[in-house]
Amino acid sequence: MHSPRKGKAQSTRPIRLETPAWCTRTPEEVEDLVVKLAKEGRQPAIIGLILRDQYGVPLVKSVTGKPITQILREHDQALRVPEDLFQLIKRAVLLHRHLEARKKDLHSAYGLRLVESKVRRLVKYYRDRGVLPADWKYTPEQAALLIR
Repeated sequence: MHSPRKGKAQSTRPIRLETPAWCTRTPEEVEDLVVKLAKEGRQPAIIGLILRDQYGVPLVKSVTGKPITQILREHDQALRVPEDLFQLIKRAVLLHRHLEARKKDLHSAYGLRLVESKVRRLVKYYRDRGVLPADWKYTPEQAALLIR
């Protein structure tokens, strides 16, 4: 199977949720690895990939009984905003920077409107669920500060 990244061999995500017999890591070891990688600045999705590909942990949830985000919350390493929202905000900030230098790029301006629309919808979803504070709003200036 070819990997999406050039030069990197990756394994695929296991189908079953129970821990296989060949996985020798204890739940405590896996939690320590998750916290260590989070302290290095890695995001939850990347932590899962690293644990799968480099440490032989098929699924963190199957080994520890908890998802990566819950482990990070317990150790006060959780992100301020959910990861999917963070990635959309990051894309919007990059598009803003691109458009500052290239004001006539209409395709990117349209793409920015689409991304910001997705951000606003996702913010509304997370506010309704109590993940974000009720007064949290997306603004391009706030987004640029959040990304730094």
